[in-house]
Amino acid sequence: MEKELVYVTDDDAGIRELVAEYLAGQGYAVETAADAVALEHLLAAKTPDLVVLDWMMPGEDGLSVARRLRAQPGFPPIIMLSAKGEDIDRIIGLEVGADDYLPKPFNPRELLARIRAVLRRGAGATPPATDGARRVGFGPYSVNLDARTLSRDGAEIALTGGEYELLEIFVTHANRALSRDWLMDQLRGFERDPFDRSIDVRVNRLRKKIEDDPANPAYIRTQRGQGYIFLPQGKG
Repeated sequence: MEKELVYVTDDDAGIRELVAEYLAGQGYAVETAADAVALEHLLAAKTPDLVVLDWMMPGEDGLSVARRLRAQPGFPPIIMLSAKGEDIDRIIGLEVGADDYLPKPFNPRELLARIRAVLRRGAGATPPATDGARRVGFGPYSVNLDARTLSRDGAEIALTGGEYELLEIFVTHANRALSRDWLMDQLRGFERDPFDRSIDVRVNRLRKKIEDDPANPAYIRTQRGQGYIFLPQGKG
């Protein structure tokens, strides 16, 4: 079986070497890059299974790189690293398209756990659909639960692994008020504290993919004091 490929991008040579050695010891194929330019060379040669991306790098920073990757078809999942540990920094990282965010300094074991969780969410994201595939429809959309894809009027819509997993939770628990805490518990691999609002960021990202007017959503409705409710029929 071919090893899963991880690109580690960080301007700190010590961190690159430490992470690369640790992940290689855990069975991953690892390539490293010191900046965005070096990462682009790696991406031009082969698309990895995941990118570990430092926020603050000389030249183009990690946020800009994440935005560019997210705009490309078939973009790999991203785990953002940053010495910025404030909640707002984590939210910004998630908003630009990172699948997870890990503040520095970090334990390599925690990074490994997050890599495994993100890759699990994306596992099986592109298998071919079959005639007997399980599908759930809402509005003009169709969710293929076997191929883990979303399409609108036959055209596939690109989702990150985290966005798809959140959508699957909603469509399989339709018409039920779902608390933020419960939703975070279902999203494997994310640690949180009582004031963690990153689920709201994830919901807003998903709304931008499926709502005609994300500011006035028809499908994913906010339940004041409760969380969210998914209405497959749209709001009345």
